[in-house]
Amino acid sequence: PPPPPPTPVDYAKLQADAILQDAERQAEEIRRGLDSVIRNQVKDPRIPDMFSITKVELARDLKHCKVFVSTMSANDQEKKDMLKALRNAAGFIRRNLGQEVIMRAIPELHFELDDSIEYSVHINQLLRSISTENKEEE
Repeated sequence: PPPPPPTPVDYAKLQADAILQDAERQAEEIRRGLDSVIRNQVKDPRIPDMFSITKVELARDLKHCKVFVSTMSANDQEKKDMLKALRNAAGFIRRNLGQEVIMRAIPELHFELDDSIEYSVHINQLLRSISTENKEEE
């Protein structure tokens, strides 16, 4: 039997995949650089030691960047203060980020509070309480 015909290559899809992978790599590089700048160079008492940058979303044009930040603080006011401090220091952070990452242009930073870690801890506690109630009933 003759060999099967060659499958057509979708070059547009390959190019889109390459662009997506590049954006993901840049977003991860920005996340690491932001973590370093905020921990080592931003000296604001409203930013706690226990925080994490959970996600960085880079816009397609690479001019804007959403930064999702989480902290284990139980106090909502402390979270709002941390977010306010980060937003106030965004220019300083962006300028210093330029020395941490190699990019043609450093995107404008938009900080958002991410409570997904706190939510998952809450769900985990609920599941544990249900589990202990079931064991007590048996």
